[in-house]
Order: sequence, then C-alpha cells, then structure tokens
Amino acid sequence: MTELRERIRDELDALREAGTYKRFNSLESPQGPVVRMAGRGEVIVLSSNNYLGLADHPDVVAAGIEGLRRYGAGTASVRFICGTFEPHLELERDLAELSATEAALTYVSCWNANEAVIPTLGDGETVVVSDALNHASIIDGVRLAKPARKLVYAHSDMGELRDALRSLENGQHALILTDGVFSMEGDLARLPDILELAREHRAVVLVDDSHGVGVVGKTGRGVAEHFGVLGQVDVVTGTLGKALGGAAGGYVASSLEVCDLLAQRSRPQLFSNALPPTVACSARAAVRTLFAQPALVAKLRENTRWFRGALREAGFDPLEGEAAIIPIIVGETARAIDLSERLLERGVFVTGFGFPVVPEGTARIRVQMSAALEPVHLERALATFVAVGRESGLLRA
Repeated sequence: MTELRERIRDELDALREAGTYKRFNSLESPQGPVVRMAGRGEVIVLSSNNYLGLADHPDVVAAGIEGLRRYGAGTASVRFICGTFEPHLELERDLAELSATEAALTYVSCWNANEAVIPTLGDGETVVVSDALNHASIIDGVRLAKPARKLVYAHSDMGELRDALRSLENGQHALILTDGVFSMEGDLARLPDILELAREHRAVVLVDDSHGVGVVGKTGRGVAEHFGVLGQVDVVTGTLGKALGGAAGGYVASSLEVCDLLAQRSRPQLFSNALPPTVACSARAAVRTLFAQPALVAKLRENTRWFRGALREAGFDPLEGEAAIIPIIVGETARAIDLSERLLERGVFVTGFGFPVVPEGTARIRVQMSAALEPVHLERALATFVAVGRESGLLRA
C-alpha cells in the first residue's frame, strides 16, 4: 500500500505542477442560473448541462418527492429479479414518443446505456465505425464490444466514413456510431449524410443525442428533428441528466426488438439496479414539461445566439455551432484552467477543459447556455469575460 500511495502521490504532484489539477467546487443550493458555492457566495452558472432550467423546476421537484413517497428510495435489485416499477414503464413510453421510436429502455446513466447497446449490437459479424470525436462513453462501449473490426473516421469526414463502409467484407454489416451534438466542439453530426450512406450500405446508425435532446430541433426533440429525419435513426441514446431534468439516468430508444434484446442480454440491464423510482418520476415530469413548454427551447436558443454574438463583438472568437455549447479555444490546458479560476473569482462559474479531454493545444473555456439565464445574468457574465480577457492578455486592452 505504501508503494501504491507514493506512486499516486507523484502522479498527483505532476498534475499540480503542470497546472492541470482539477479542483471540485461545492454547491450549497439547487442547480440554477445562480448558485451558492462554498467559499464563493453566489455565482452565475455558465458551466451546467441544465439547458432548460429543469433541474430545480417546481413540477420536476414535486414529481420526484411524490415518487419518493409512493415508491420508496430504491429498487432493491435489477428489474427482472425484483420487478419493474410503474414509473419506469411510463417514462419509457414518453421517451419513445420523444424519440419517435417504438420503444425505449432506461439505464442508470447514458454511459451505461452506451456500454449496453454497443456490445450487444456489435457482434462478430459487425464492423463498428465511430467518429473520432465521439464521447468517452461511446469509446468505452466500443472497447467492450467484440465485433469483426473497429474503425474510426476523422470527425464528420463523410469520405472516410464512405471508405470504411466500402471496406466491409461479405457477410459483414456496419454499426455507425456518432454523437448528435459533439460536446467539446458544439457542432452537430452530419446526420442526413450519415443516414444516406447507411442506406446505401445497409448499415445501422446509433446517435448519442445527450447534448441535443431538449436543445435542438423545433420542439427540442434533438438532431433528428433539427434535420427533418425524426424517426429515421435506428438507435438513439440519451441522458436524463442534462436538459431532461438534470437528475440522472440514460436511455436507449429504438425498435421493440432492439429494446427487448437489450432487456434480455445487455449486462448493465441484467446486473445493475434500475433508476431509483423517484428519479424516474422527476425525469418523466421533465419530459412532459418539454412537451408542454416549447417556449423553453426557443428561449435557450435566443440566449445562445445573443451570448455568442456578444462574445464575438467583444473580440473573442467562439466556435460556431447550433447547440447550446459555446467553446472558446485558448491553447494550453493550464491557461484554460487559470482563466476559469479568474472568472470564478469574479462570480462566473465556467469550466476550462484541456488534455486529455481535448487534444493538446486546443484547451478551451466551454460556455453552456440555459433557458433559466436572464438578460441581467448574461450581461454581467459578458462584462466579466471582457475584464478577464483583457487582464489575461486574451483580449487587447
């Protein structure tokens, strides 16, 4: 144990010396546009996946409390052993409706969902083809799978994807994996092109739309709705921990047969407890709120448009995108972390990301918008960005 501790201590010291050691901030209030942070007081939040402001929405909170009273705190075992609670079935029906699929199956996280569906569908006759910038949960899902081959194509490079599909041998079929919204770039998958190539080569398409559902599309139903192809994606995975309530949980939405096979064979379903009933209840309330209040999506879109434009007018160079993610590339990891700390000292909570989350030299400040943010929050945050940008040399004085 002493040798292990010394080795880990050296590794942690190296992170601190490089300026890449992550410090975790403690919140003393619900997640919202402004939170109370230990040692900091009230700060504006520009780092949350709470895109629609539903994490502390009264209806979502009330549904969770009622679920806790009615169904208790936990499931006590997996669904096929202890039984399935009614809220899980109701939530899955709503998620299928949201995704325009026949069925849906919930998991304790979208990470779990991806690690369930990719190995289950990626059998020995399958060639898995994955975008180079896919989320880590997809990457780990591919690592767990045992397909015929595993191929990676350059980010959104349809030429490379076409070449990968053309490389299939007799008897093989392809499973194409892509994020809907790429979380570090804020750009969207080229879904119509991917679907066209999939049809040409009889491939299956899986889209992880965790950062798209509740954010893009006229009514917030994700990238498929945005591109007018809702109901045409074979498999959709998503999270209940971002726009859909900010709690926890994930899901797979697909055909009845795919969801049935996952219930029968996917290891995270067979060997892990279901969502706590209270979370299933609050998540369902969040989905129903999205259905009932499309104005939340419109407000999120307007907040994103305004803040990206205001940053550009101030002299920053944020990446373009149609999602609620606004990355500002700053170069080295230590600089991104330093900038985020300076912003936090002035009351704006936004996270700096660097290697290994993003490639070396492309560290960034990632702004994430929320429909809960009001103009006063955005204007104050912008003024803070400008002050820190000038102070740090990122902007000219």
